[in-house]
Amino acid sequence: MEYIPAKPATLGLIQLTDIDLREIVPFIDWTFFFMAWRMSGKYEGIETVHDCLSCKMTWLQNFPETDRPKAEEALKLFKDAQEMLRRFLDEKIVSIHASFGIYTGFSKEDNIYIQNDTQTVVIPTLRQQHPAVDGFCYSLADFLAGENDYVGAFATTVSGVEAFAEKFDKEDDVYDSILVKTLSDRLAEAAAEWLHWKVRKEYWGYAPDEDLSVKEMLKTQYSGIRPAVGYPSLPDQSIIFLLEPLLKFNEIGIQLTENGAMFPNASVCGLYFAHPQSKYFMIGKIDQNQFEDYARRSGKSPEVLHKWMAANL
Repeated sequence: MEYIPAKPATLGLIQLTDIDLREIVPFIDWTFFFMAWRMSGKYEGIETVHDCLSCKMTWLQNFPETDRPKAEEALKLFKDAQEMLRRFLDEKIVSIHASFGIYTGFSKEDNIYIQNDTQTVVIPTLRQQHPAVDGFCYSLADFLAGENDYVGAFATTVSGVEAFAEKFDKEDDVYDSILVKTLSDRLAEAAAEWLHWKVRKEYWGYAPDEDLSVKEMLKTQYSGIRPAVGYPSLPDQSIIFLLEPLLKFNEIGIQLTENGAMFPNASVCGLYFAHPQSKYFMIGKIDQNQFEDYARRSGKSPEVLHKWMAANL
């Protein structure tokens, strides 16, 4: 089927400040929250358990007896997280902001070209050297047409966390300090999920009739993708510096370290693709030829690039 790019409803940079926490919380992926606490396993229905003993015991009956202690621990952690979220809201502890834009773009020779009002940003991408399950070696550049297409960029951030967590650190309250930090990380990801939903339905509008539950969204059943910088399909963290003119990080309170890390730590940044065949994938290891070609396209010396790409070499 021929790919016909969907013209965005809105082109250019948009920034949202002080996003209502109550809009973001339903998009939290609790599976990854538990993983951050090294609690593997699925805890389906945990959000339906009320404070009464009957509800708790009924829910625990869903687990084999050997797994119930771990499930009970997960339930306590979840309840503590809910209480902390209430503090976030009632005491106005955190603020959630987003910067995003949809721009004209195209791809050529595994590079993505993004055009805003003042310049063209060139994003070099890598290609898998071991085929995916469908037998194809993917690059993110495959999900853009060679001309007259569109691509998006985004960043979400949660501010106020560090100062709040510091209070617990001073009191040697390790549990609550970690709870605050892991929750804020999940909120940044949840904000990215929420924003992507708004982009698909409204700002870009390439899927206006999408009717997915949050649970289905968390399983990536939507059309299009939002690969984050530093993640498997976009592993070069230095790419984040190229997105600065598109997203203007400082205007929503994000600062970049010389290593490309974002502060506040609870921040996420990446790209949007609307191509119906776009998919998430892992670059994995690359050979010397591709590394040298990537260095040429990125304008960095192999010596400098090596520190950014060590995990893929």
